[in-house]
Amino acid sequence: MKRFLVIGSAGQIGSELVPALRSKYGTDNVIEGDLKTPAILSEKDLFVSLDALDQQAIEEIVREREIDTIYHLASILSATGEKMPQTTWNLNMNSLINVLEVGRNLNLERIIWPSSIAAFGASTPRDDTPNETILRPSTMYGITKVAGELLLEYYFKKYGLDVRSVRLPGIISSETLPGGGTTDFAVEIYYEAIKRKKYTCFVKETTMLPMMYMPDCIKCLVDLAEADGSKLEHRVFNVTGMSFTAGELASEIKKHIPSFKIEYKPDYRQKIADSWPRSLDDSLAREEWGWTPSYDIASMTDDMLEILSKKLK
Repeated sequence: MKRFLVIGSAGQIGSELVPALRSKYGTDNVIEGDLKTPAILSEKDLFVSLDALDQQAIEEIVREREIDTIYHLASILSATGEKMPQTTWNLNMNSLINVLEVGRNLNLERIIWPSSIAAFGASTPRDDTPNETILRPSTMYGITKVAGELLLEYYFKKYGLDVRSVRLPGIISSETLPGGGTTDFAVEIYYEAIKRKKYTCFVKETTMLPMMYMPDCIKCLVDLAEADGSKLEHRVFNVTGMSFTAGELASEIKKHIPSFKIEYKPDYRQKIADSWPRSLDDSLAREEWGWTPSYDIASMTDDMLEILSKKLK
């Protein structure tokens, strides 16, 4: 039976990945690791207070809990990262190399680490951005993602460590609030539409970005870990669920909440968004491990509004 350590388990993705893994592999086989205690903690001994910058602590947990697969999710995101770039480099890069070194020292079966569309930049083709293309990001977060992707390739080729990554687009969740990313408007808009019937968007109406609904994100990360390694010709894959503009998302919400009003006041995040792809070509992920999203903008909006309407009563 596989045993997982999820580092950064209290974050947006981790808080939903952990229950999914426990449902699939059994509660006792998934250990949560974070400096922040999760909001919902089912079993105290299944959570460990863990600093991702402490390699020895990671190694001890992996040995003691007989971990064979690590999901390394701890990271400072794009918008927050621009406010403290040195801290972002330190956490994002040094925590990753710690995990890779633990994987190398203990012969871990697998490491899953998410990259991001932030790895791309203004010189990258913005429509149907290919898997293999120019990577010249304009944010520290993006720089750490490019460096991280290169590290994964290095550890795979030099040490034979099975490392896998996906370049995640903006992730939209009904369970957790945004965590300082440039795509946060696509989550905030739902909350504000229900609570106040209005929203001030920090990017332009015409800003288009690739997005993914959280259930598809979790499916993506689980499917990637389960993929037959002999069929993988790449270590890093583009993945996407849908692409839409801020205006298109607002229009979809208005179908459900006609009184909803939105205004657009772009801030510093607009420049970041303008350097990212409008849409992604994820054909390699589809070909090599069968990636297929389930949600589009309409079905996602139906689900988000239904869940949040009950949650925010």
